[in-house]
Amino acid sequence: MTTSDLGVPELDGAPLFLLEELPEGEQLLLDGAEGRHAVEVLRLAPGERVRVGNGQGTVAEGEVVSAGADGLRIAVRARFEVPRRNPEFVLVQALPKGDRGPLAVDLATELGVDRIVPWAASRCVTRWRDDRVAKGVAKWRSAAHAATKQSRRPHVPEVTDLMTTREICGMLADADLAVVLHEQARRPLSGLQIPQSGTIAVVVGPEGGLTDGEVVAFRAAGAEAVRLGPEVLRTSTAGAATLAALSMRTRWA
Repeated sequence: MTTSDLGVPELDGAPLFLLEELPEGEQLLLDGAEGRHAVEVLRLAPGERVRVGNGQGTVAEGEVVSAGADGLRIAVRARFEVPRRNPEFVLVQALPKGDRGPLAVDLATELGVDRIVPWAASRCVTRWRDDRVAKGVAKWRSAAHAATKQSRRPHVPEVTDLMTTREICGMLADADLAVVLHEQARRPLSGLQIPQSGTIAVVVGPEGGLTDGEVVAFRAAGAEAVRLGPEVLRTSTAGAATLAALSMRTRWA
């Protein structure tokens, strides 16, 4: 076992499971879908190390006592609270086509995003009509939940309700740094002064690109139009690439 730079224990290679509520006590039972996955897919056996969290930073670590039809019974050895990382990363993601929305959420979650905002941009090919908004948001939240476990993060990123351009502008105005990815921007992301605390917001447009009106509105809200490099990335991967670049200058520094 090692200790992270946040001052909390780490279990190298130990799987993470998530429960809505983390029960107290010296033992806990991981049942339901999580328990079935642990027993039937991962085939965890007595003595193996695991972590169980509530997705909000509370984590219990321990060892498997038994694995069976009722689930995974775990002897808890320690509990700890993991603080949220600083700065906070917010990804404003225009709705991509097909399954690229959950892909964008998956990649951003693995790379440390704290909040994901689905955005109904003017040129989005995908449209969440009134009867599809709840389903679309639920699908993104499910992707964030799964990616949190895969990347063994103690916090599940928030996926907000679908927002309009006007609502996005109000949010960007409150950020310590807001950037809008634009292939025609002259200023590279690498040329910006990156705050080491507060909130950093990244806006990623749709496959059809941003409209001039959207760019003007975001700039008026205080956002900087930037480019990552000479390549034009897909909307589903641009956010993740930007988060990685920001982490190199903040969290991973």
